[in-house]
Amino acid sequence: MFEIGNSLREARLRRGVEFAQVEQATKIRGKYLRAIEDEQFEVLPSETYVKGFLRTYAEYLGLEGQLYVDEYNSRFVIGEDDVRPRRSPQKAERRNRRLETSLVLLALLAIAIVTVVVISAWSSGNHSTPPVRKPATARKARVAVPGLSIAAVRGASYVAVRRRSASGAVLFQGTASPGQTGLSFAGSRFWLNVSSPENLVIKVRGETIQIGGGRPEVVTVTPSSWHLG
Repeated sequence: MFEIGNSLREARLRRGVEFAQVEQATKIRGKYLRAIEDEQFEVLPSETYVKGFLRTYAEYLGLEGQLYVDEYNSRFVIGEDDVRPRRSPQKAERRNRRLETSLVLLALLAIAIVTVVVISAWSSGNHSTPPVRKPATARKARVAVPGLSIAAVRGASYVAVRRRSASGAVLFQGTASPGQTGLSFAGSRFWLNVSSPENLVIKVRGETIQIGGGRPEVVTVTPSSWHLG
């Protein structure tokens, strides 16, 4: 094994010829001659040109052309069917170095990004304050006020309660005595007949109505007011 490019370069320099002279004699362009001496065979159009130029250039310098073709085949041709020239070892080495450098930079960048994310998450977790829940506003309890309520507090009294008027539906009819649960009715219109109103506390929509005297009374309750009789 020998270096194709260096061997051709040394032979050319021993003969004292320049690329222009070789180009004129061999009809091989100068850039291809330089590529052959630098073993940058990928610059040449195809493998056929590489082998032809190698043989021609070597024989012009007084060397055995087939020897250079065989060396090229053994070093740069992969298999019999794959005729693509191998890359120059020096160029491949430079490419590998660039690739390694890029991978290292990418790894450092990834580490930096992860570090920033972790620090940001940690800072947010330490400085964030839990949301303050506003106390629920207590809802005001609505107390249902009956339209009519009757309670015996001083003594017994006969009580008759009808819906709307004297001919309305009977809601209650009987004696209300102290200690008993008071009577309560929902609605806005009532007709009452009480024998002893002085013994009762009668409320219309939560307000106590005053009924004087010690005799039976009839009370009519409407949505806006009440009156006797």
